[in-house]
This record gives sequence, C-alpha cells and structure tokens, in this order.
Amino acid sequence: MRVGLHALGIASGARPEIIRAVAQAAEAHGFSRLWAGEHVVLVDAPVSQYPYSDDGRIAVPADADWLDPLLALSFAAGVTDEIGLATGVLLLPEHNPVVTAKQVATLDVLSAGRLTLGVGIGWSADEFAALGVPFARRGRRTEEHLAVMRTLWREDVATFEGEFTRFRDVRVNPKPVRDRWIPVVMGGNSDRALRRAATVADGWYGFNLSTAKALECVSVLAGHCAEHNRPMEELTVAVALTDASPELLPELASAGVSELVVVDAPPETPNEAGNWVAALAGRWLASTGS
Repeated sequence: MRVGLHALGIASGARPEIIRAVAQAAEAHGFSRLWAGEHVVLVDAPVSQYPYSDDGRIAVPADADWLDPLLALSFAAGVTDEIGLATGVLLLPEHNPVVTAKQVATLDVLSAGRLTLGVGIGWSADEFAALGVPFARRGRRTEEHLAVMRTLWREDVATFEGEFTRFRDVRVNPKPVRDRWIPVVMGGNSDRALRRAATVADGWYGFNLSTAKALECVSVLAGHCAEHNRPMEELTVAVALTDASPELLPELASAGVSELVVVDAPPETPNEAGNWVAALAGRWLASTGS
C-alpha cells in the first residue's frame, strides 16, 4: 500500500518555499506521490453544489490562492528527484486538449516520467461559464479529450476527427517518457466516473469518501471492469478518506486500493512544514513498512 500526499497548491501550500519544503520532506520520508488539484475559477455564491461534501460547499475560500496544478507540480519536480507527481484532478473538459497534451507531456519530460494525470469532468457551472465552455456533455468532452491527447502522445504525425476537436497531420512534441504513455486516473465518485475509470482510464481517484463508501466504490469499479473484460489489476486505485486511520490500510489493500492519499494543508513556515510532513510519515508510513 502506497501513501500519497495531497497538500500542494492552495493557500499556504501555494507558496514556493512551502512547496519546496513539503515536496523535499515528502520525498525524503517515502511518500509515493504529491497530488495537486485544480480550479481556475471560484465564486462567492456558486450556482452548483460541491459534490464532495455533505453541505454542498467546497472548504476552500473563494479568495484563497490556488495554483495551476501543472505549474505547481513542475516546481515540485524541479526540487525533487524521485517522488511521483499527480494532478488530483485536472478538469479536463475546461481545457483545449491539444495544448494540454503538450503541457502534460512537457511536465512528464521535465520530471523524468514521474507524472500521473488525474482528470475529472468538473462540477461548477459557474467555472465553465467563465471559461466559455459548455457545461452540458462535459463527460463526453472529457472522453474525447483523452482520446485526442493519447493520439498526440502516440503518433509522430497525428490526425483526429471528433465531435469537439479536429486536426490533420500535426506534430506535437515532446512525447511522454514512458513509451509515449502517461497513466490517467479518473476522478469522481459517481457510477459514471467509475465506469469511465474502467473503460477509458488507467485507474481511479476517489476523493473525500468514508472508508465504507470507498470500499463500495471499489466493488462497483470491479464490476465495471468485469463487464468490460478488463482485469481489475490493470488499474491503480487511489482514495482520499474522511475517516482514514492506519489500522484500515490492510483492509483497503485487500479490497484493491493501491494508494491512500492523505489530504491536509501544510503550516505556514518551511521548518514547520518539514516537521509536519515528518509527523505524517511517522503516522502513516510506519504501518506500511515504507
């Protein structure tokens, strides 16, 4: 069982000295990956309900600093050598897939192949409106964007004819480090998200779930894999839990979870941040044998 850390990019975790301290300490203490999420836009009075809390509200204040995850992880890549990097998640339908394919491959090259691309379809109608992207059919747009990006990563000269994106005989470089492939995990806790994880992704990232709900989702994911003749073992399964404790790790591992993601906000100074990571490692990694 791997343990990742979702702590970069927001509020105190948006400051370069804190990113450096957290990233270097997380690598030194054996965390598997550094995760960073995305919102381009937050609003004071949102139309849409946040789907990952009981009250429908996101915990991050609308006026908080929130870094672009690809840029934040690029900075983290530059101050580390081995720890994995993951977007958790990039809101893919809000982006141009051709530009994103290049940006993601660039980060993969700069990090020597350490990137996992976590993607989601998004939940905020306000955000889509501000970006001029239709909120409707964002799930289908996400699936097509993934196909576009994989085509550009794979082919030297690429052509694509889709509903949302069309191009012919284009070159997009660089290519990803690992045989022109970057692992993609699908975020979201709905049945549709789990089905996408089983059919078009390389894994699933469940966010802000109780342990019981996470185990239920893993079972549903396994069912979708069986329905589509895909071995569950092909997928990586990462979960961030609301009630996590080290004692639950064996149960999660036996159910098919490959990574527990600890979600927290770092303290305000680099020294405090380094000590904070060490304390988290003492709690979580001792029980994994890391």
